[in-house]
Amino acid sequence: MTTDEGLRLDAVEISLGTRRLLTLDRLVPPGQTLSVMGPSGSGKSTLFALIAGFLDPAFTATGRALLNGRDLTGLPPERRRVGLLFQDALLYPHMSVGGNLLFGLSARVTGRSRRRAAAEAMLERVGLPGHLDRDPATLSGGQAARVALARTLLADPEALLLDEPFSRLDTDLRQTVRQLVFDLVAERQIPALLVTHDRADAGAAGGPIVDLGAGAAS
Repeated sequence: MTTDEGLRLDAVEISLGTRRLLTLDRLVPPGQTLSVMGPSGSGKSTLFALIAGFLDPAFTATGRALLNGRDLTGLPPERRRVGLLFQDALLYPHMSVGGNLLFGLSARVTGRSRRRAAAEAMLERVGLPGHLDRDPATLSGGQAARVALARTLLADPEALLLDEPFSRLDTDLRQTVRQLVFDLVAERQIPALLVTHDRADAGAAGGPIVDLGAGAAS
């Protein structure tokens, strides 16, 4: 691994007015997940927004976020190549599962048959073969979460940002889906940042943990 690979938070500091919310200087290597914990208002979601490119102008940020050597500062969200997963699957209800996946699929994959094959292969990878024509309204919570993950990965992101993506799943589904997410992060060798209130989720990620509330890292 070169020093350019991964997600680097280079002396990032975020403030709201005169109150400093967080200071973070970290490298998240390819295949690793950095978990950021802390109470509401500690700056977790603000850090997520800074990296993704939609930081509220009420906040002030200094430092840089670099992804594989590219400075993300000033780039529009669509050019950052950062995949996002949220608490809700946020599938488009007017599209089939396949329509959702093809919408997210990278434009670098061309040709109708090749694009469909890529969507089908990703569905199989997340354990949902044969679901291409399903209506999202008929999916369980765990199935919808896996479709959202598939759609995100089909965009070929260079990093993943995870904002409490397991919090609305029951215990068994939570363990299954989060293991799938972390396995795919390692398999695809992309850095990931997990924002969570749940220490079990952070522990399952297997990477370092930054606790903003405690001012400690492990």
